[in-house]
Amino acid sequence: MIFKVYYQEQLKEVAVRENTQTLYVEAGSEREVRTKLSDRPYNIEYIQAVEGSYLEYEKQKEDFEVLENE
Repeated sequence: MIFKVYYQEQLKEVAVRENTQTLYVEAGSEREVRTKLSDRPYNIEYIQAVEGSYLEYEKQKEDFEVLENE
């Protein structure tokens, strides 16, 4: 399953919409996503499962890149 992760680049950074970054992670669960990103200093705001027509829409973006098994 693909998850879209909304995050701030610094762990102590306050969540501000204009500074929010996104990345896509392939994982089996939200917990697995958090485990894969645990070595990065990200302040994770929200993790959302992306599937169906929403996934097809996201794939059309030029910056769509899935972070896989690390």
